[in-house]
Amino acid sequence: MENERSAVIKIGGKDYELVLTTRATKEIARRYGGLENLGEKLMKSENFEMALDEIIWLITLLANQSILIHNLKNKDAPQELLTEEDVELLTSPLDLAAYKNAITEAMFKGTARNVESEEETSSKNAEVG
Repeated sequence: MENERSAVIKIGGKDYELVLTTRATKEIARRYGGLENLGEKLMKSENFEMALDEIIWLITLLANQSILIHNLKNKDAPQELLTEEDVELLTSPLDLAAYKNAITEAMFKGTARNVESEEETSSKNAEVG
């Protein structure tokens, strides 16, 4: 996976790349009403269990994007998708807190825009009058 689009976390001793794809963005929009509402919803979860459930769902969603991309490109060697149960069993609450930075990094990279300025031409900035 291109590092430009992903952040890596370790779950159960295995590296997983978190990738914000269009599919993941659609899922997040369906669940939270848009990426802009995600942070607020996570912070305002009614209780600790719900907050953990939301973080686990998000980690599973983002980690599975890199697996789905791999499976699309390597149809003869598919990898098993991560489940929310896998994430729950293979992580501790401390791990989940540490994954926050990786989630933020993946979200930032997934929504980053590459803006290139046009090379100025002499006619564009010519003196007038």
